[in-house]
Amino acid sequence: MLLPQQRWQIFSPQPDLSETIANSTGLSPIIAQVLLNRGIDTPEAAKIFLDPELEDLPDPKQEFPDLIASIDRIELAIKNGDRITICGDYDVDGMTSTALLIRTLRLLGGNVEYEIPSRMTEGYGINARIVQDCHDRDVKLIITVDNGIAAYEAIALAESLNISVIVTDHHEVPEDVSKIPPATAILNPKYRVDPNSPYAAIAGVGVAYVLALELSDRFGKRAELENPLLELFTLGTIADLASLTGINRRLVKKGLRLLSQSKVIGIIALINETGIAKDKQTGLKPEAIGFGLGPRINAIGRIGNPQVIIDLLTCEEMGEAIALAQECEATNRKRQDLCKEIEEEAIAYMTKKKLEGFDIKQERVLVIVDREVQNAIAPVKSKKKKSSLNNEKEVSKVNGWHHGVIGIVASRLVERYGAPVFIGSYEDAHGEDSETDSNHQGATVRFSVRGIPEFHVFHSLEYIANIRNKGGGHKAAGGFTLPAENMEKLRNGLREFADRENILPSHIMPLINIDVLADLSEISMTMLQICDRLQPCGLGNPDPVFYSQNVRVLSQQTRGRDKVKHLSLELDTGNGKIKAIAWRWGEYCPVPDYVDIAYKLRANQWQDTTSVELEVVGIREATGTAMESSQNSPKHLQLQYKSAPVITKLPKWQKLSEAPRPLPRPLLLYGCDRPADKFQGDVDCDRPIRDRSYQAVVLWTLPPSFTHLQWLIATARPDYIYLGSHILSVPSIEQFRAQVQSLDLENTEKLNLLDISQQWWISPSAIVSALRELGYICDFPPTLPLDGELLRMQKWYGIAIAKLAALFVNVG
Repeated sequence: MLLPQQRWQIFSPQPDLSETIANSTGLSPIIAQVLLNRGIDTPEAAKIFLDPELEDLPDPKQEFPDLIASIDRIELAIKNGDRITICGDYDVDGMTSTALLIRTLRLLGGNVEYEIPSRMTEGYGINARIVQDCHDRDVKLIITVDNGIAAYEAIALAESLNISVIVTDHHEVPEDVSKIPPATAILNPKYRVDPNSPYAAIAGVGVAYVLALELSDRFGKRAELENPLLELFTLGTIADLASLTGINRRLVKKGLRLLSQSKVIGIIALINETGIAKDKQTGLKPEAIGFGLGPRINAIGRIGNPQVIIDLLTCEEMGEAIALAQECEATNRKRQDLCKEIEEEAIAYMTKKKLEGFDIKQERVLVIVDREVQNAIAPVKSKKKKSSLNNEKEVSKVNGWHHGVIGIVASRLVERYGAPVFIGSYEDAHGEDSETDSNHQGATVRFSVRGIPEFHVFHSLEYIANIRNKGGGHKAAGGFTLPAENMEKLRNGLREFADRENILPSHIMPLINIDVLADLSEISMTMLQICDRLQPCGLGNPDPVFYSQNVRVLSQQTRGRDKVKHLSLELDTGNGKIKAIAWRWGEYCPVPDYVDIAYKLRANQWQDTTSVELEVVGIREATGTAMESSQNSPKHLQLQYKSAPVITKLPKWQKLSEAPRPLPRPLLLYGCDRPADKFQGDVDCDRPIRDRSYQAVVLWTLPPSFTHLQWLIATARPDYIYLGSHILSVPSIEQFRAQVQSLDLENTEKLNLLDISQQWWISPSAIVSALRELGYICDFPPTLPLDGELLRMQKWYGIAIAKLAALFVNVG
């Protein structure tokens, strides 16, 4: 029966500590366990988490060294009537930051305008064109928002033209100090700010908020500006998926209450247009912003004109705001259609590739590009006439994936396949005589990247830096452009990076982080209300995820229109029924009658009634029924495994190819497929004779494990070890499984793990991993999945001699 393949990672319960926190906060022990999982592990920390305003905040002027200088320079520009330009960005963080500073400077009497670089032609951040335009308009001060910290050339140009620049940003600071831009002032929580500062996690809109609030203080306008600024901060922070911890959590918690009764005309119009106005009665939650307002703002930045959002969030006339909000709604519908079309094409392509033998778990990184996908799922059946070539090119451009939305699709593909996703769209440079669109000289592919926890996106982009053009990112996401002729080099480079980072096939599965076990009979509106005390939830403070075992499915059906179907369930709680919904999981219907489920709690409003409902995020075969139906109950297998004795003498290491000749004697020759007659004289082979000290050991190959090598050195006590260059090959998973299954384990009282490991030249941990896969319970330390153990073995056999020597220095 079809079920989603997932990795369930369940936090370890801490019943005593959760009981302590529950008693001090009034939470239930289950919800207290959720706090423990978030790192809130004392009653004092729990109280501050639940009521962040209990904690005193430091003065931001003491936290940001350039804040006072920034305020001084802006005040001077306002008093002199100088032209000020805000240089923003086309993402939600940049647009809300721009609007926030425009509202502030206008109210303070500033002569302010703004510039947003073109997503399509210029890309991210301040550039020379913007600086030159500002100079031509006699601008005296540029303030960057959500960009600038890496724009050395553009800001150096501005300073050379006597334009002051204040950088407000939150991105990583260049490691090379000579690349830090020569700005008048820099406000960045990662630049000369204590990493433990409560301001360290703020996004670009947070930096703009701090500057605007302190500036309004200087002009005596704080009371007038404070609430509108906090609303824009809240909108930008949630929509940009900034971490909802520390000061962000404190301010967003307060800002959500303001948004429910917003006085900002543009926000009012947008709330009414999206249909989340009904949520205002009980107070908005981050998901209302994240799924209601955020996508509409983001859609403009991705495929529309950012001016729409800037005007919406700064206008003062409701009629204008309504028209702009309607434009946001229409653009978001277009964005949804584009995403749906691209996702469907990508899934169709992956389905076809799978039938052809493509295994994403073995590939580990999904690289998927519009032109390759479209050629594969809709191949040209006949060559078109040359006279129609120009029209064909136009069709290709229209049908190519819009790079403004491919990042959204990348996230959905990560959720579906559990792999890092590099999704690209071609930017054409056509040759007139080309018969295909796959290899154009000068063409580039623009990529959006989304990762999994084990795959660091920014590090992967550094690894392929020599084959790509401009790009950047962080641990979870990034983007770059690539010359089209380097597509195969990209795939090879990412395979190498995955090998280097030990990305295993077992990692390529959607990961579900689960907080705590709950009985469905405990789920109620009261439980949901207690969960609401953990709000605002989001990045850094995710919604609690519960799981319940052996749940009976009373009924199930699919819901939804078109091709996107959702799975709707009715579950037995033991004392009643509860509804559950699994978004976009219609393909898994029907699920078994008994399942384990992982879920969040959500309120379901119908007419005047509100009830609790489950939002299913994970589902698997029921633990109880799986055990009952199993033909093979778990079997205990006794292992004989002795730790190596203490090494009393550390040898010197040298490569065999560089060793002096003749080698010292007595000599011990050891290794797989060692030569029988290559070394003459006082030579023993394989096992050292007890109580005999050897001048040297030749390792034709390494032993199958570090423990074996420890035994060898402790017993032989050599002065020198000469390491050969022979590297053993490791069997495939299938070969090794068959080898383990060939053991007569049913009639084996005790398995000598070191002996069989030596016979097979396979590590003990790999053998135990395979035994555990076969259902045996082994008294042995935790092991990786079998593919991971075999990969680790392969790396062990090729380990550098310097690393080996260092390992034994540590042992000694």
